[in-house]
Amino acid sequence: MKKNKRAEVENIQNQPCVFCKLPDDCPEKYGEKKTCLKHNITLHYFCLLMSSGVYQRGEENEGICGFLVEDIQKEINRSSKLACHFCKKRGASVGCSVKECRKSFHFPCGLKKECIFQFTEMFPSFCWIHRPVQSTAVSNRLSGPYSCTICLEFIEPALSYSVLKCPCCNSSCFHRDCVQHQAYSAGMFFFRCTICNNKDKFQQEMLRMGIYIPERDASWELEENAYSELLQSYQHCDVRHCFCRKGREYSQPDSKWEIVRCQYCGSRGTHRSCSSLKRLQENWVCTECRAIIHKTGTLQRTSVSSLASSPMKNETAKQLLKRSPKGSRLSAPYHRDIPSRQSLQTLPTMEILKELEVQINTLEFTRFTINKEDVFRGALCALRRKGFDPHHLIAVKFTNTRTSFEIVANNHGQRREFLRLLIHKLENSSLFEGSCSKNLALDPQAVREDLYYDAGRMIGLSLVHGGPAPGFFSKMLFNCVLYGPENIVPTLEDLADACAKQKVKKIEEALTQDELQTAIKEASEYLAVAGCLRPDWTLCDKEILMKDILNFHLITRMHVPIQRFCEGLKILGLLEKIQLFPEAFAELFCHKPQKLTSAKLGDLFTVHYSLDGNRKLRETKVIGFWRQYLQDCEDSACPVSLETILVFATAADAVPPMGFVPEPSIEFLHSQGQLQEMFPQGETSFNSLKLPIVQTYEEFRRNMDYAICCSI
Repeated sequence: MKKNKRAEVENIQNQPCVFCKLPDDCPEKYGEKKTCLKHNITLHYFCLLMSSGVYQRGEENEGICGFLVEDIQKEINRSSKLACHFCKKRGASVGCSVKECRKSFHFPCGLKKECIFQFTEMFPSFCWIHRPVQSTAVSNRLSGPYSCTICLEFIEPALSYSVLKCPCCNSSCFHRDCVQHQAYSAGMFFFRCTICNNKDKFQQEMLRMGIYIPERDASWELEENAYSELLQSYQHCDVRHCFCRKGREYSQPDSKWEIVRCQYCGSRGTHRSCSSLKRLQENWVCTECRAIIHKTGTLQRTSVSSLASSPMKNETAKQLLKRSPKGSRLSAPYHRDIPSRQSLQTLPTMEILKELEVQINTLEFTRFTINKEDVFRGALCALRRKGFDPHHLIAVKFTNTRTSFEIVANNHGQRREFLRLLIHKLENSSLFEGSCSKNLALDPQAVREDLYYDAGRMIGLSLVHGGPAPGFFSKMLFNCVLYGPENIVPTLEDLADACAKQKVKKIEEALTQDELQTAIKEASEYLAVAGCLRPDWTLCDKEILMKDILNFHLITRMHVPIQRFCEGLKILGLLEKIQLFPEAFAELFCHKPQKLTSAKLGDLFTVHYSLDGNRKLRETKVIGFWRQYLQDCEDSACPVSLETILVFATAADAVPPMGFVPEPSIEFLHSQGQLQEMFPQGETSFNSLKLPIVQTYEEFRRNMDYAICCSI
């Protein structure tokens, strides 16, 4: 019984459409094939929609998709009297919607003859004569060879029935069949232009041109358990030496054996203990991603969950990095070039640091008792104090002042002065070597005392707490921080040791075998330490020898200092921001601030005039003296520099990366018979400069020189 019933159903479904007489079952082309078993009616959904004499008068669950059976029977009878304009057979249920046109045809015949059927409102149909067309304007950005933006095959740029274009960008042309296939697959919620990503205007135009857009979710969203693998988190320790006795797949949350996944690909992992990660630290990068980042020069974070189960690790990560919207950040393949100052002016450096500054609790402060003669040791003692917390505001008290900590807690001037002196001390310390652009220097005592770690923390504190940026890093040192030393290939220019550089340069300049052997002999002790002393070096091996020497001097022997320095830079999440925004931080770490000019320094200060008219006249005269004095300082006609003036008023010799809070201002000292009011006063806590009211420029200049020079 069941077999007979199943055979009956299959027999009915194989019957031809009652309108077009075709048995084809092609949902994308003719719509779904609908069957009413009770009345033995089989039809294509589009043939029914486009029939001119039938309307949907029922609910969705009545008849066939809301079309009542009696109405369908009437339309079948009506169309049986009409002959198709193309095939001449009866059953032409579709008519051209233009009143003057009397053409009738089958739906499939209309498709073959390039008629257009609009799946909107009253579902109008148009013959090949009256069908809508697109404007012939094509964007000038199009240049041959032309290709369909969906299938990427060749396409004729001339608009026609089979070639459509996007109405928004005018830059994308595509085959009608391609865009119909895309629309049927994507559905109304995901169908949009493949170039400009416009949705509303693009869909309206495609509907006008006869593209059917099903009102449903995308086909890939409707597959059962289509994304079930994304719910599985990667749980495996992939470091070379795993220390977990319970195996690489063991993971215990909130412990040292918790598995942390790579923040970029999510398909590599490590136990916290195996990679020395702290309890809340999440910014771990696997070796494969680090190598890819190094080669492409692009650093773009992606969703961990979207790649958690991807078996094609390297390929997936490379594609994502190439697809990144931030162009290349540092030059590839060895990142020899740091972006120029002009190319970075639009990057939100201040905004990045402001995000980090939010972590600071301004209601709590950490005390720093500092001797100006030994700023580094004072900072070191404070950093290593048991109760030190980088999230607390830094309150600086210099040993030559009697101010209490309660007062200095909000003294921005003393904090800026301390951080300025600290960065200057670091730059000239034994931890760094080089003239202008510096690398880390190998100091055995500093390694024993772990000073490289503290140096990284000091730089991080300075940047987040409103101090100056270092500005003295070499390209190689910044790249080591950014990508890891194992991914850097150093050059001779990176070598700061003059003695070693002279020996290596002589090897590089050797043109004959004798010259090479002489240079190797002179540097034999140095090469023996580097493990590069061999008697059989030839000119062909010179590049390999150079690479081994430089790699030993700048990378291998410096591995521990660089690693500890980077650990220090993780303070307050700074290192993670450096990795996310390398161009912005390259400006701060590798370039000194732009030199001050009289115009820039003058514009930096806001002048607060008195409301009294007579006083304002005298103050305006003094402002003229002030501008002339700045020009004389710029021309070296005064013993005072522009940077010293800024230090006198704000305690900073350059504009900090986070700017001044509050903004620098100028006020005036009107004489009331007190001697000190004849000299300028700088209030670094409020970034305020108070200028005396005098009658002549000579007196103004003399008083400014004396007060500023005495304050140094």
